[in-house]
Amino acid sequence: MTWTETLRTGWSAVTSHAMRSILTVLGILIGIAAVILTVGLGLGTQKDVSAQISQLGSDLLIVRPGSSTSTEGVRGGFGSRTTLTTADAEALDSSVNAPDIGKVAAEKTSSASLEANDTNWTTSVVGTSTDWLDVRGRTLASGEFFTADDEASRAAVVVLGPSTAEELFGSTRVVGQTVTVGDTDLRVVGVLEAEGASGESDLDDLAVIPMSTAADTLVGGQDRNAVSTIYVQAASASQLNAAYQEAQALLLNLHGITDAGSADFTINSQDALVSTATAVYKTLTVLLTGIAALSLLVGGIGVMNIMLVSVTERTREIGLRKALGAPPWAIRRQFLVEAGVLGLAGGVLGAVLGIVAAQVLPGLLDTSVVVSGAAVAGSVVVAMGIGLVFGVYPATRAARLAPIDALRAE
Repeated sequence: MTWTETLRTGWSAVTSHAMRSILTVLGILIGIAAVILTVGLGLGTQKDVSAQISQLGSDLLIVRPGSSTSTEGVRGGFGSRTTLTTADAEALDSSVNAPDIGKVAAEKTSSASLEANDTNWTTSVVGTSTDWLDVRGRTLASGEFFTADDEASRAAVVVLGPSTAEELFGSTRVVGQTVTVGDTDLRVVGVLEAEGASGESDLDDLAVIPMSTAADTLVGGQDRNAVSTIYVQAASASQLNAAYQEAQALLLNLHGITDAGSADFTINSQDALVSTATAVYKTLTVLLTGIAALSLLVGGIGVMNIMLVSVTERTREIGLRKALGAPPWAIRRQFLVEAGVLGLAGGVLGAVLGIVAAQVLPGLLDTSVVVSGAAVAGSVVVAMGIGLVFGVYPATRAARLAPIDALRAE
């Protein structure tokens, strides 16, 4: 038989028992769809995380206070101590020994209730410096940001996030309005451009005020100079590592610490966050792909089982072909082609199901799913390979049947 005749005969054998063939390839179909979705979810989530992190810039360092331990021995995470101050930020910003450090912006963050026109809204109030817009990569939708003079004079001004502005004022023009925090009236001088959400945090729901105003309005006492985060922008992305070393050395010296392992602060870079997120999602992708591979294994066993049944059912056919001169390799090829057709059908149908599901899932899970062409093509090839591999034993068994025994079969 020619290859064309072999393929035609194989396709006929598969379609002659359509329901049995469908049930046989079901395991492969589910496995292939699961692999495509798993890889797509991993790539999509990685893309979302990378996009969120890259909003801050690839040249940014994030400095946070160290961890705390309570009197009961309960240890808090990084950021639970008040070890960073405005003096640290000023030193980083003005140090002549740190030529690789560009702009610096510290943040003092607190949750507070804002009131305007009998409307109350609780949001994050951020005290910071005039370089905050550039360092955080934000822009203004209207108005202006507060100035160095506002910072020096402790001006009662505020820049609102778009979500906060909408909650307090609706569609009314916001710039020039007044919001009240505690007993302090703040004049709205600007509204930020919408940025979206980052995880569970809404980047558009905040109010930004001068650091000096925050010290007077939000806190007092010994914590008035404490900051929750210091953002350090390297002079350029290529100078990020050098800026890291300079910032670490300067802070260790300011805090009187000689061993970096005992530092009461932590410095993270955007590259490190991206690398960590990538490693996590790669691990999850490998794990979930392994689970999907079990489905492919079950599908392969199903192919082998149905091919063994087919050999038993067609014993007389095999004997007749051999009696007419068909060599063992021709019989083997026939059954391998049939097994390959089953695997290929499962792969193609699974790929279609995976691609369709990838279009539907983002709306249900609120996350991106990136369909990888390499994953689709590779999955189809793997599915066909599984059919061939698990068809080897049944095909070999058919090829080894003695013609006289096959012809005598009932």
